[in-house]
Amino acid sequence: MVFIELENVQKIYGAGQAQVAALRDVTLSISTGEFVSIMGPSGSGKSTLLNLVSALDVPTSGSIRIDSVDIGTLSDDELTLFRRNKIGLVFQFFNLLPTLDAFANVLLPIQLSRRANQEDKDRTKEILREVGLEKRIHHKTTQLSGGEMQRVAIARALVQNPKLLLADEPTGNLDTKTGRDILQLLRSTCDRRGMTVVMVTHDRQAANWGHRLIQLQDGAILGTETIDPQHRL
Repeated sequence: MVFIELENVQKIYGAGQAQVAALRDVTLSISTGEFVSIMGPSGSGKSTLLNLVSALDVPTSGSIRIDSVDIGTLSDDELTLFRRNKIGLVFQFFNLLPTLDAFANVLLPIQLSRRANQEDKDRTKEILREVGLEKRIHHKTTQLSGGEMQRVAIARALVQNPKLLLADEPTGNLDTKTGRDILQLLRSTCDRRGMTVVMVTHDRQAANWGHRLIQLQDGAILGTETIDPQHRL
């Protein structure tokens, strides 16, 4: 089943002679439960594409459907609710609050929208166990390693049970071994939960953890390929 569908999407910044086409007539489909890696050089449109799919920006033309919803038809309030309920975001920089422990950082998205109940707190603990931090739940983020902080960030992205996880260079600040552990966690989370994952990366080895690779260049799709699982070894 198709979960994400972009049709003739263009994104243009600026006006007149200063116009820059960040995306040019992009059409693609991503299936439910698929892990898609997106690669391309700087300026290829990777981050723009991720921003559009995350509903943080809108295309200049074309349409984007996520989980059968044309997000271009939603109001600002509806978009905010859609992102909150459907999409989890993981970034290169962890964006954790240093004054809070791991548990409180993960619970925060719920508390920003409503009063957390005991079920929310139990789910937060379970997700922290799921990402391998059961012994670090009450440690401040300043007491955690880079890999542990990224695990907290992933847990935070999962706490509201999104159907879509978007990751922007999630291993960019990590060493090779820690990065591999995070990629393995993202892939296992995708497979176990049946959720859709879209990851932007500049690293081919990282991209190999996906099911499919999409190459961008100059705002257009250069090519796509199915990834051989043996390439992750």
